[in-house]
Amino acid sequence: MSDEIRIRKGLDIKLLGEARKKISKITNDKFAIKPADFNGVFPKLSVKEGDGLKAGSPLFFDKYRQNIIFTSPVSGKVSEIYRGEKRKILEVRIQADDYMNYESFGADDPLKLTKEEILQKLLNSGIWSYIRQRPYSIIADPKDRPKAIFISGFDSAPLAPDYNFILEKQEKAFLTGIDALSKLTAGKIHITTRSGQAVAIAFSNAKGVVHHAVTGPHPSGNVGIQIHHIDPIGKGEIVWFVNPQAVAIIGKLFLEGRYNASKIIALTGSEIKEPQYFEVINGIQLSPFFKDQPKPTEVRYISGNVLTGTKVNKNGFLGFYDDQLTVIPEGNYHEFIGWALPRLNKFSFSKSFFSWLNPGKKYRLDTNLNGGRRAFVLTGQYEKVFPMDIYPMQLLKAILARDIDQMENLGIYEVDEEDFALCEFIDASKTDMQAIVREGLDFIRKEMTG
Repeated sequence: MSDEIRIRKGLDIKLLGEARKKISKITNDKFAIKPADFNGVFPKLSVKEGDGLKAGSPLFFDKYRQNIIFTSPVSGKVSEIYRGEKRKILEVRIQADDYMNYESFGADDPLKLTKEEILQKLLNSGIWSYIRQRPYSIIADPKDRPKAIFISGFDSAPLAPDYNFILEKQEKAFLTGIDALSKLTAGKIHITTRSGQAVAIAFSNAKGVVHHAVTGPHPSGNVGIQIHHIDPIGKGEIVWFVNPQAVAIIGKLFLEGRYNASKIIALTGSEIKEPQYFEVINGIQLSPFFKDQPKPTEVRYISGNVLTGTKVNKNGFLGFYDDQLTVIPEGNYHEFIGWALPRLNKFSFSKSFFSWLNPGKKYRLDTNLNGGRRAFVLTGQYEKVFPMDIYPMQLLKAILARDIDQMENLGIYEVDEEDFALCEFIDASKTDMQAIVREGLDFIRKEMTG
């Protein structure tokens, strides 16, 4: 029996280019792990260019938490340590072998292992990096004992992948991952699914967990929204969260005794001729996805979704936590008095256009901001898409003022960048809210932990 949670505030942005339920395989021999994908990590290299690797071999570790290591998703050799300004490590690039060789971590039944043995296996294999925590949305600290673990079984973002479809053939791996996670908390494991949809067997057969059915518009699939409505985070409390495919990767570690970094991602967007699902290895170079795919227009390649994803180039690499690629038109044009034209083909939350008369319409939206940046405008709109008992504008201003007391009182420990993505989307001031929230989280973490 599932508890039902109703999310009333939010906004579903309907876009063209949803992935159809077909899985193809795509291969490449170039991969990369990007330290920038891991908030709060200061990488120290364990390898140099030319070093040979197996899948599961260490690449780098966190300077301040040296037991948290990051390992290669494939076997091969380190082709390049790609650096930016001040020699900052941007990517550890890998040239893959023709045949996969794995580091062996030993297959085990997690229910027969102690918590310490499970922790050590996860840390040694590098799979620990898939487990993150709130507050701060950083990689979890293995020394902590979280009050709960959350697994959001659906994603409500535009064109998001369907985890019920993705996990159809991964039931055993997922349930084994749940067994491993159950040893890491004295609290509950919460699994959320979308109300009214058929649920994957992997979710419904999970034992010893609390099931929740969630209804409502985006951001109902955000784990932070779910935590807020199920088990809110207070000061000093910690909650861990894990992506459903990451749970299956954890399970495969115990079933196979190796780091199996394969996963299924959705290739989406209006500029893709055949949106569908692909089985890949994490960190793959993206160029094969876009070969002969986009229409002959200038496009934006995004690792992730249109609200929270990262802009990449055609030869970039898949983000570590991303299960989606999106391609939409670039919006590098100026439209004279575009806001005053009574059109039906543009989406508007504020009903500036008559498109609101057709709520089921799907749009081919581009990246144009449709206006310039300006001071915060008090519109009262943010609260309509922000389903937390938090004042979003006041919290943003407290972050900008670096007022720690106000930040704490206004709920900084409960939020993440993605929770402000819709506020940013409808913002008349064109404020980069997600960047502000990340700066606030990094600032308060530094102040609280030293």
